[in-house]
Amino acid sequence: MFAQVELGSVFGIVVIIIIAVLYFLAGLRVVYQYERGVKFTLGAFSSVYPPGLRYILPGFQMLRKIDMRVNTLDVPRQEVMTKDNVPTKINAVVFFKVVQADKAVIEISNYSYAINQLAQSSLRDVVGTVELDTVLAKRDELGERIRKFVDEFTMPWGIHVISVELKDVELPEEMKRSMAAQAEAERDRRARITLAEGEAMAAQKLLEAAKTIEQSPAALQLRLYQAMTRIGEENNSVIVIPIPMDLLSLFKRGD
Repeated sequence: MFAQVELGSVFGIVVIIIIAVLYFLAGLRVVYQYERGVKFTLGAFSSVYPPGLRYILPGFQMLRKIDMRVNTLDVPRQEVMTKDNVPTKINAVVFFKVVQADKAVIEISNYSYAINQLAQSSLRDVVGTVELDTVLAKRDELGERIRKFVDEFTMPWGIHVISVELKDVELPEEMKRSMAAQAEAERDRRARITLAEGEAMAAQKLLEAAKTIEQSPAALQLRLYQAMTRIGEENNSVIVIPIPMDLLSLFKRGD
């Protein structure tokens, strides 16, 4: 009988030890380098755990892990009316990171969803105050304005918005055709200006050449020789031989 009692006591001790070990193992938590652990004791905030092996009391304490790395959030395409009444569709991407893990858990329930909604609202507000040319030419400035607007709301949540990038700006088809026609007209205008400038420069050079020939008739004779040399280099069936300038001078004196 004593053996049975002793055996029962040993079995009870073993059970207690196993339960204690399991309870201890259940409380072990690993917080990775890019995470922070927010600990709650009986529902109240206790502390923020740094990376490493940590322990909590199961049933009494709870650990919420927060990713501290830079996160990206796609803002869905929004149809926005610009200041000059041009309907555009714009999407963006938001880069943000958690800087205070406790606030990101306590102050807001779903910070990713909240940032998405704020980005959509601010995108419509900012783009609606500028013209289409500004949207196309100054995306970086508009993105910075949106970032500041969203960051003001997210800082109390322990979240810092790093950057907001406008990805694509989709225009109506008729606006695309109008812009293409405008660009073609601009290219044609520049081509005409360049051609006119070239003709003016050529006329100036011809005037200078005429003055040189007027002062030195031999220069014209040299030019004629150069022309004959070029004609001789090609396989031409007709060769034009110019009248020497001296012969023309004789006819002039005869008259």
